[in-house]
Amino acid sequence: MPIYEFHCDSCDTTFDERVSMSDRDRKIPCPKCGSTKTGRKLSVVGVGAAAGAKPGSPGGGHVHSSMCGCGRPSGSCGLN
Repeated sequence: MPIYEFHCDSCDTTFDERVSMSDRDRKIPCPKCGSTKTGRKLSVVGVGAAAGAKPGSPGGGHVHSSMCGCGRPSGSCGLN
């Protein structure tokens, strides 16, 4: 069951809730104030490459940034 992030309009609280895919659009009560004036937020998901995957292959690929961990200066990363 996926975990969705919700926001309560009544008390401005953001919370996570495990909800089945079929119930993802129902109103989830806020754990802080109990209000059902809540809505699902658009969340950013981090996905890593599969072990041993090559760049450009399904589950692989590499986007270079200063935080990629390849140890090479920007622009010289051989993984992108």
